Amino acid sequence: MSRTVRIIGAPTDYGANRRGVDMGPSAIRYAGLAAQLERIGIDVVDSGDVPAPRAEEREPDAETFQSGEAKFLRETRQVSTRLGDAVATALDADQTPLVLGGDHSVAIGSVTGSARDAEIGTVWFDAHGDFNTPATSPSGNVHGMPLAALLGVGEFANLEWPAGDGLRSESIALVGLRDVDEAEREAIADSPVTAFTMSDIDERGIAPVVEDALDVATMATDGVHVSLDLDWLDPREAPGVGTPVRGGVTYREAHAALESVSDRGCLRSLELVEVNPILDEHNETASLATELAASALGKQIL
Repeated sequence: MSRTVRIIGAPTDYGANRRGVDMGPSAIRYAGLAAQLERIGIDVVDSGDVPAPRAEEREPDAETFQSGEAKFLRETRQVSTRLGDAVATALDADQTPLVLGGDHSVAIGSVTGSARDAEIGTVWFDAHGDFNTPATSPSGNVHGMPLAALLGVGEFANLEWPAGDGLRSESIALVGLRDVDEAEREAIADSPVTAFTMSDIDERGIAPVVEDALDVATMATDGVHVSLDLDWLDPREAPGVGTPVRGGVTYREAHAALESVSDRGCLRSLELVEVNPILDEHNETASLATELAASALGKQIL
């Protein structure tokens, strides 16, 4: 039985200081995502983009807390609610949701939609911890806070967010961290989430680390949400991202990781985020995103 993938765009640009990531869904589509998936026997349905107010048409609207702030929090909540509904609708129709960001704040909607009626695990491929809160964030940008928001850490404990009760900290694995703020480091260490750094990958290799991450995410869960921030890769492989950090994974390591996800047969939902075509070179990063999606969804060399 063939798999059906529903593409859902989330063209947000609320979480970054460098504009352009809201064009990521269009760039990834233009790079041939649907054709890439159809070549491996996947039926593709593209439901377009969820409505997302343009950041440049709004004031930053920072919500101020006792200490710190979160910019565009109202808009992030609105888009997260719409995206969560779209992801849940796809799953109800036995389709695999493939969310195209936008900045990484879209993960709040993707994960809550995927976890609405199921216990899910999450593998978070990212250079950054995304574990800041308004009090600890140096910038107030919500794209550095989605995991904290999903888990109700800090100020997020008292905020109303889209429902996604089927996510537990114990079933989250971060893979490939290399740029983590001091407060995030402490918060991650104090939480039940599992974190693997680039040093772990250097020492052990990509395959064992990803297998361990999948063990965490599949333990007592109904499936796994994979969140892939393209800045996880080294900037030489993926130049079109807003917050590049040297020393990321290689092209082949990234494919090996996503092939491991496919081999495990656990993928419930997938998102590709932080592709910024303004900063890209010949749409190279968007093209890479389509290839990695195909690997996660079953493309094999032989």
